[in-house]
Amino acid sequence: MSKLLSRQGVRDLCLGLGLLCATLALMFWPQEAMEASREGLRLCYNVILPSLFPFFVLSALVVDLGLAGYIGRALEGLMRPLFNVPGACASAFALGFVGGYPVGARTALSLYQKGMCTKTEAERLLAFCNNSGPAFILGVVGAGVFASSRVGLLLYLAHAAASVCVGLLFRFYKREGKRRERRPSPTFEAERITVAFTGAIKNSFLSTLNICAFVVFFTVVIKLLFLSGLLPGLAGILGALFAPLGFSTRWAERLLTGFIELTSGVWTLTGDGSTSGKLSMAAFLLGWAGLSVHCQVLSFIGGSGLSVKTYIGGKLLHGGLSALFIGLLLRFFPLEEPVAAYLAEQVEGIAGVDFSSALTISLAAAWIMWLLFFLAAAAAVGKTSRKRRKGVV
Repeated sequence: MSKLLSRQGVRDLCLGLGLLCATLALMFWPQEAMEASREGLRLCYNVILPSLFPFFVLSALVVDLGLAGYIGRALEGLMRPLFNVPGACASAFALGFVGGYPVGARTALSLYQKGMCTKTEAERLLAFCNNSGPAFILGVVGAGVFASSRVGLLLYLAHAAASVCVGLLFRFYKREGKRRERRPSPTFEAERITVAFTGAIKNSFLSTLNICAFVVFFTVVIKLLFLSGLLPGLAGILGALFAPLGFSTRWAERLLTGFIELTSGVWTLTGDGSTSGKLSMAAFLLGWAGLSVHCQVLSFIGGSGLSVKTYIGGKLLHGGLSALFIGLLLRFFPLEEPVAAYLAEQVEGIAGVDFSSALTISLAAAWIMWLLFFLAAAAAVGKTSRKRRKGVV
């Protein structure tokens, strides 16, 4: 089969048939496709634009203004022993946890393009820095899908722990290479604030629109796959194959939906099924992130020469470890225990925010992150200055 698909003519035939089927599907269900597009656009307006755009601007400014280099001096002793990457990569690690997909991946690519990490170090970073933000897990998944703030917290803890474990494992990636990779030049010159700011605004807006295009596209794809019966049919085959393991057609349908698009996949978990099973699948889907998110990341790293296999392998490992960790957490923190009323009220409010509220929250979080990065950079500069003075004395 692999030899057959490797032929150019066979690939072109499969591509042509796929495009023909897509065209026929749009002709058969035009109204449903339009409604799915509207749903994708609403998601972009209410969630994607206000949540990602400020963090894209922040990540660009952190790299272009040289703050990542100063942070690297302060955190080299932490990032190098743990993840075998330079300290400057701490900016991608932190922004990946706060900003959500695909802010961490875009920051990692910027660090590589600016010469602040090697190709191997950037590939290590891509394997574990592209994570879901806390607003999505706590608000959409925890409060929205499972109607429980405790579930959101447990899922985020499992998600974060799995990401760190993936980073610890990938520190050995290409560690024993025969030819030592050349280190990037440390003489990085920061851009002027006017050039960096205008460039960050323009490039971040284009990147956000690029992501919105993928979100709308995959929303329509999911709808057409359901209407054509292709996705339910494939789910039925998987359910029959893995029926002895207790994997029904319903669970297969949920898995395939989330495998393609994360948000649609987690919303299918509102139906029947055991709580532990739904939590394990939610944890896996959050770690895997879905083909829609992967296409967003590939649109950034496509021409960079960075390994796509490393990124995909890291996301698969992230999903598996997340599912494992959520099972362990449920043993120590049963869901029957009460949660703090204040925490429940705060988390449940995230799910129903409108555009203005989401934009305000994202801007506030971005400014807080900016101040933290600025203080870390100032501390690193002050430490370097004191060492130089002692050397002169």
